[in-house]
Amino acid sequence: MANPDAPRPRPPSARVSATRRLPLHAPPRAWAMSEWALLPLRLFVGVTFVYAGLQKLANPAFTNAASSISIQHQMAFAVTTSPIGGLLAHLVGEARIIGIVLAFGELLVGLGTVLGLWTRVAAAGGLLISLSLFLTVSFHATPYFTGSDIVFLFAWIPLLIAGGGSRLSVDAKLAQIAARQHGAPAPAIVPIAFASVQAVCGHYDDGRCRALRALCGPAHCPVLAGERPSLYDRRHLDVVDRRTLIAGTSAVVGGVAGALAIGAVAAEGGKILSSGSSGGGRTLSPTTTTSAPTTTTSAPTTSTSATSAPTTTTAPATTTTHPTGTLLGSASQVPTNEAASFTIPKSGDPGIVVHTKEGSFVAYDAVCPHLGCTVGYAPSMQLIVCPCHGSEFEVMTGDVISGPAPHGLTKLDLVEEGNGNLYLQ
Repeated sequence: MANPDAPRPRPPSARVSATRRLPLHAPPRAWAMSEWALLPLRLFVGVTFVYAGLQKLANPAFTNAASSISIQHQMAFAVTTSPIGGLLAHLVGEARIIGIVLAFGELLVGLGTVLGLWTRVAAAGGLLISLSLFLTVSFHATPYFTGSDIVFLFAWIPLLIAGGGSRLSVDAKLAQIAARQHGAPAPAIVPIAFASVQAVCGHYDDGRCRALRALCGPAHCPVLAGERPSLYDRRHLDVVDRRTLIAGTSAVVGGVAGALAIGAVAAEGGKILSSGSSGGGRTLSPTTTTSAPTTTTSAPTTSTSATSAPTTTTAPATTTTHPTGTLLGSASQVPTNEAASFTIPKSGDPGIVVHTKEGSFVAYDAVCPHLGCTVGYAPSMQLIVCPCHGSEFEVMTGDVISGPAPHGLTKLDLVEEGNGNLYLQ
């Protein structure tokens, strides 16, 4: 029979942890750090989605069917490349509505995630948006990890499972307020080492449980299993959850109204800035400085002298031949380290001509091979850049430098003739 006056032995787990540490043991105070673990991820994906939504709303070209970077243009291109192209073909006619819903959806998901308000619902929405963008935008990215949508798709899963946590979270704050109003303890889970449970348990005796007459372990511990203590009484939890849901719904309604207001301000601001800008840059015009073929013929001249017979002198005719190819316009329309746009006659695609710093002219089909947006020239970087998803191309060759474009631009045969005009061969 055990001596009740004898000192109680230390729990086996405590003795083990004092002598050795497992290779994959949790870091010190891991229980405290776990509450902060998902916060950086939550803030990053939340801020990114807020930015993406505002960027779409502030850009009038996003819903303008005439623009090459519009949602209509992107969906039409995705019909032929996406694994769900058959479904998209039926939705192209509603592209403008889809674009507006997508932009506001990203804004709402981002705000909910940043604030920690209905975090699991926001994460579910973010996951669906990322999945749809993956299937329509970056499905063919090679290697697969160069497409950001698949990364965001998996980034939402931890937030969908674990929620927003209790740090900097509106959900957690509302739950605390609801519990206080109901007079219930705060619905918080406090992690505790099982060795501490053994140290305070009156049934623990030298590695065994006197209440169960079995080895002591967390799987069947009567303190941890069976009826929940009053702190987690189901009735208290139900009341707290209902009050939290009601308060959260009110906050969500207010958040949606605020998001709509923010989106409207961004859209109006984008229209104002767009109308005040200079427009779409230079466009080559074939009506400027055109040299028509000319034929110069000298009329015959007759001279008569008293000492000689009349003579006739005829100057040879000179003809200026017209250069071959399609006239695009004057080379003077494109200053050094600048670019101009034109339409490719054979395909109808937009084209771009760049006057390099070295003085040469290069031309490309301006359709980005990723999703069909029209590329532009960035003089500060001396690169051709896609405004939709950031693909970059080398000026002299058109080769892709950074994706998600799968390959480079189609180069066109451009010639600068001696008359100062540019011709497409």
